[in-house]
Amino acid sequence: MIDLIIDVPWQMWLLGALSLSIGWGIRGNFGHEVGAALPGALAAMAICLTAGRSDWLERIHFFAMFGAIGWSFGGSMSYMQVVSYTHSGHSLTILYGFANLFAIGFLWAAPGGLALSLPAVLENSQLHLFFLPILFVFIGWTLQLVIVDLFLHYNYDYQSSRRHESPLYWYDTDWLDVTVALASTLIVVVIRGGFDFATSLIFHLGAGWWISFLILVNLLKLRMTPPRGDNWSGCVGIVSGAIIFCFRHDLPIIGLAMLTTGFLGGLAFALGQMIKLFWIKTNLQANWHSIMEQTQGFLLGLALVAGTGILRSTQPIIDYMTVLPLWTHLFAIIFVLVILTYLNHRKAVLTWIEQIDVLPERFYGLPTTGMFLFSRGFLGWFELIYISVGVAVFYLLTVHSETPIYLLTNSWMGKGQQLYIVFMWWIIVFNFERALPRFSPGRIVTEGTITFNGIVATVLCLVTTIQLPTVITTTKMLIEDSYLLAFGYGFVILVMFSLLFWAITLVLFGQTPIPHSGLHIRFGPNRTISKEKPKAGQNHP
Repeated sequence: MIDLIIDVPWQMWLLGALSLSIGWGIRGNFGHEVGAALPGALAAMAICLTAGRSDWLERIHFFAMFGAIGWSFGGSMSYMQVVSYTHSGHSLTILYGFANLFAIGFLWAAPGGLALSLPAVLENSQLHLFFLPILFVFIGWTLQLVIVDLFLHYNYDYQSSRRHESPLYWYDTDWLDVTVALASTLIVVVIRGGFDFATSLIFHLGAGWWISFLILVNLLKLRMTPPRGDNWSGCVGIVSGAIIFCFRHDLPIIGLAMLTTGFLGGLAFALGQMIKLFWIKTNLQANWHSIMEQTQGFLLGLALVAGTGILRSTQPIIDYMTVLPLWTHLFAIIFVLVILTYLNHRKAVLTWIEQIDVLPERFYGLPTTGMFLFSRGFLGWFELIYISVGVAVFYLLTVHSETPIYLLTNSWMGKGQQLYIVFMWWIIVFNFERALPRFSPGRIVTEGTITFNGIVATVLCLVTTIQLPTVITTTKMLIEDSYLLAFGYGFVILVMFSLLFWAITLVLFGQTPIPHSGLHIRFGPNRTISKEKPKAGQNHP
């Protein structure tokens, strides 16, 4: 399988890595699951455009949607204290930090590789099954936010420092979101009269989340960065559930792509931090955290390209005999261009209100942003603008499906390039908008680099032409052998590089705390952790 990865064209490596780096740098400014979805969508489109698979191009909006969903899961995990552990100057804590950076990177990248494999591998009849349960899950989450806000007057987006005061707080995890997703999926199961391919996968992921969370955190009391959240345990369950699903449904190629992306992603996450420590050793002053994030994004992009590179040359041409209904295409495009951007862009408005004294919370009686929450006025000026954008996009796409609009090309490569460029510059611009009120020279490393990379990505996206790869027939036994070997190689990589990065850090800095991070020590008499729930009235660590 190594030869399949080596055969990937350089344009796919570069645009995929640049795209995830751009998105990852922006993700660092917005955070959580909706922020993590941005690099997933952008990198998925980049890979689709440069893979040389004309049959994939017709699904570029599905690549974007599934890529966003897959990479969003990792956004639930807390990792900044883990980064700080590698700065601690405490030997065992440094080793623990690098080992857990590898684990977090694996748990973040693996679901991303899984999700991107679905539109690359599945026939239309199977892919179609996902849209109704995904729609029901989104509706369930929307109702959850409204109901929780209505009765508990709590929303994570703007009350995160006091989240432990909520009666729904349980090890700072997303247990309620997972429960709602499972319940929404089961409603679809009832409607369809039983489990199918899509609902089975979602159920495996959700059930895996719950089982791992209950066993690892509640039963075994394993805490990665107490009192920070333990969603990492649920992500262990998501990956475990996906592996079981691939075995049960005889899909070793998807499992192989997922594990390849995951283990290389773990290495990427830890290596990005190690590179940052090298830079700190030079005593140069810069926004090293942002440099680390964009470096991690670039390396994670390489990991994702490696995982999907296996699919590029092994999967047969997709049969489009079964035509997907129009609403699935509209749903995917509106989700990526409107819903995903809104969920992130609105955070910029909250930043403006906080940092710009002359900007009031209300204009002519309407809130600047109501976030569709009753406690904040529900509908604000920002929502009205985004609703208008959504209606316009829906109308234009509907018209184009019947009578082509000249501006919108009929070429699938052209459509894909348009979607990629519009989405990329949309998120680059609103990321700059959020940083603008308190822009400083240090932000050049973030917004400046992201913008420059966006220019390079635009050029690369528009000039790239890739020959269709020769599809190589691989035996099921070969794929299964590679699937199993991935576990062994992954474990070796984890142990070897964790020890290597630990040793290098001690050689460079000794047992002296390293600057550019808070002091967090996991073990010993000077440990800074606390497994106690934060007290009411105090900010959550």
